[in-house]
Amino acid sequence: MRKKTFAAAVLLAATTLTLSACGSGDNSDKPVAVVSEETSHKAATVLDQPFEKPDLVLTDTHGKKFDLRKETAGRPTLLYFGYTHCPDICPLTMNNLAVAKKALPKAEQDKLRVVFVTTDPGRDTPAELGTWLKGIDTQFIGLTGDFATIQAGARSVGIAIEPTKKDKNGKLVSVHGTQVMAFSPKNDQGYVVYGEDATVDDYTKDLPKIIKGENP
Repeated sequence: MRKKTFAAAVLLAATTLTLSACGSGDNSDKPVAVVSEETSHKAATVLDQPFEKPDLVLTDTHGKKFDLRKETAGRPTLLYFGYTHCPDICPLTMNNLAVAKKALPKAEQDKLRVVFVTTDPGRDTPAELGTWLKGIDTQFIGLTGDFATIQAGARSVGIAIEPTKKDKNGKLVSVHGTQVMAFSPKNDQGYVVYGEDATVDDYTKDLPKIIKGENP
């Protein structure tokens, strides 16, 4: 089940970007992120004010420390916050990225970094993340760690996440923004955002430009 949320545009010329989050099915609305965007019918939202890459040092699927800024410096990077027990949006998004990535030439596939940061670190251990991502794309990077650290990193790029909690049916859920953020290899800044409605075709069309740090 999903929770509908909204991101408010901050510039006068900007429009409202509608986003969703995996969650408890609560239909209340609240802000997830504050971003500025160009008015466009494209899946990609090009930010007027790019975000700095989160200063995150977490644990990868091999149990080793992973410094996000250091390990992805100078590389086209796609960042997503989600969790492996998500029933819908997370696996769909990651599979869409995997399919689109495979359409790239081998050299470009090797340049691209796709990073999945869990919003449910209590359940998403390195081994759990590794098993889940292996079934999607073996090159995808999975990160886990302290929730407060993850939450602060997500907030730094305008993405809100909440601690895992039980819904009214007693099921553990993680409510989180469902944006995919693209970081340029030219300056390591997050300059493009995709919502949950982005399709395989959207990513397939845009990734060759993202690889070069160009606007899709």
